[in-house]
Amino acid sequence: MAKKYIIGLDIGTTSVKALVFDRNGKVIAETEQLNTSFYPEPGFVEQDPDVIVSASVFVLKAVMEQADIIANELISVGFSCAMHSLICVDENGHALSRAMTWADGRSSEQAERLLKEKGLSFYEKTGTPIHPMSPLTKFIWMKETGFAPFEKAAYFMSLKEYLVFHWFNERVVDYSMASASGMFNGALLDWDEEILAHVGVVKKQLATPVAPTHILKGLDPIVAKYIGLPEDLPFVIGAADGQLANLGSGAILPGEVAITAGTSGAVRQWTTSFRPNEKHETFCYMFTGDTAIIGGPTNNGGIALDWLKKTLNYSGTHAEFTEEAAQVELGADGLFFLPYINGERAPLWNQKARGTFFGLSITHEHPHFVRAVLEGITFNLYQIAETLERLAGASEKIYVNGGLARSPIWIQMLADVFGKKIYMSESHHSAAWGAAWTALVALGEVSSFADIKENVPPGEVVEPDMARHVHYQKLYKKYAALAANIAKHFD
Repeated sequence: MAKKYIIGLDIGTTSVKALVFDRNGKVIAETEQLNTSFYPEPGFVEQDPDVIVSASVFVLKAVMEQADIIANELISVGFSCAMHSLICVDENGHALSRAMTWADGRSSEQAERLLKEKGLSFYEKTGTPIHPMSPLTKFIWMKETGFAPFEKAAYFMSLKEYLVFHWFNERVVDYSMASASGMFNGALLDWDEEILAHVGVVKKQLATPVAPTHILKGLDPIVAKYIGLPEDLPFVIGAADGQLANLGSGAILPGEVAITAGTSGAVRQWTTSFRPNEKHETFCYMFTGDTAIIGGPTNNGGIALDWLKKTLNYSGTHAEFTEEAAQVELGADGLFFLPYINGERAPLWNQKARGTFFGLSITHEHPHFVRAVLEGITFNLYQIAETLERLAGASEKIYVNGGLARSPIWIQMLADVFGKKIYMSESHHSAAWGAAWTALVALGEVSSFADIKENVPPGEVVEPDMARHVHYQKLYKKYAALAANIAKHFD
């Protein structure tokens, strides 16, 4: 029987997703299981790694059943995973701690101090901005606070490494996940000894860095039997969700920008060299040995809209809530929103940043707040894109993916703010398709990463309204000035 399907397993912060694709990128079936985050203290954000592993098993089994395919039709499974998680693990692979996620801000003080000391020199070697999102600063916090799991740990892993170790008994990490740790030298493609010494970790405690095409074999028999897969089915380690979202949307040429807008957000471009930014404004994470992704992530995408919906106690659907913004004109009658409710990475790189409404009037009602929040999210992405353009050149083509991309009013707003056509794919699951395509490359089923451009099912192209773009440019200047003026007050 012909092998014609590939699965992309996408381990995100909000959920774990499994999608079955055909060779052309068409989604055959998809299954999702939501993740639970824990907040044991202010600034702490954790997840249970064993629950994440169990969820991954569950969604793989469920998606196979939903697609109604048999194991012999399956080519491979490719992994995508959110960046910056950190777990302390004993010598037998058992977790000694929950996973600290990218949103965990407990190491804010350590990040501030490191930035004043060796931080910029570390950034130049790793491409990872100095921020509490990264395992680098989390390690320093662990060391300084005498965190018991840190002192007892034999190994340290991200969520993907933890899953790979439990399923395949192999301690490996792909270049992109290693890059996001803040301890991986992008030019050398190896752990940086100076940085490891600074945080009190030795190389043997970390996984071996490998290319995204690294093939994993020997699936745990119990896992294989439960899912219904052969033990010798090749899995491919893949990469981080950011790199794979660009790949899966086809944004891999100079001037092609991918915007991801889910719970959080990011603006990214593909590059053929390791290029940290002199001003510490963007990340640069390796993908293969000679390609990388540069860009800026924001903590505040759809999470800001979800917060507003909950705060206003709105009982309708998410789509209905978003459409409330259509009731008021652009600019929300002078109401601006700086969307830093969850701290902020790019463009501020300040976990202590907080959200602000400016220009509030007695005449403003909840549709104004909805529009202001959507515009604030979009202006923030535009500000990140401006920074990226200074480093990588003008954006010629913009691709978008993520949950917020399902909102027609927001997509039109994005086109109007950027003044560019917005290219959407048929599926919003670009990271999963990027993971699946990486598996095809690894197994020689396709000839190159670049060939994916012919295998991204096209979606709608949204044209900008240039008159509205001119208006938005005026509003953006005010937004940028507000952002610059208020940033100095976050301490």
